[in-house]
Amino acid sequence: MKEIRAVIRPNKLPKLRTVLREMPGFPGMTVGKVEGFGAPKTHVPHNIKEELTDYSAKVRIEIVSPDEMVDDIVRRIINIACTGQTGDGLVWVVPIDRAVFINKTTVGSPHG
Repeated sequence: MKEIRAVIRPNKLPKLRTVLREMPGFPGMTVGKVEGFGAPKTHVPHNIKEELTDYSAKVRIEIVSPDEMVDDIVRRIINIACTGQTGDGLVWVVPIDRAVFINKTTVGSPHG
């Protein structure tokens, strides 16, 4: 299993969601709002207000996926998110040793 993480422009999320949901067996994803900036940065903030607001809104996506789906998911993310402009985002893949669906797990009582 792998975890696919991506940071993309928020306006790309609806189309990406649609394209990923069309995949047979798509495992689902977690989405969160984030802010950030890339490097190298050509604009240097001139005052504290600029320094504190020099971030752009992005969306972070996390997908835990079977190995055989990873390349297809990454390709779909890139195809949807790419505008060819700086700030399109980033996709990376992290190995996962273990993942357990909580609602599908039977364990002993936590109280004894």
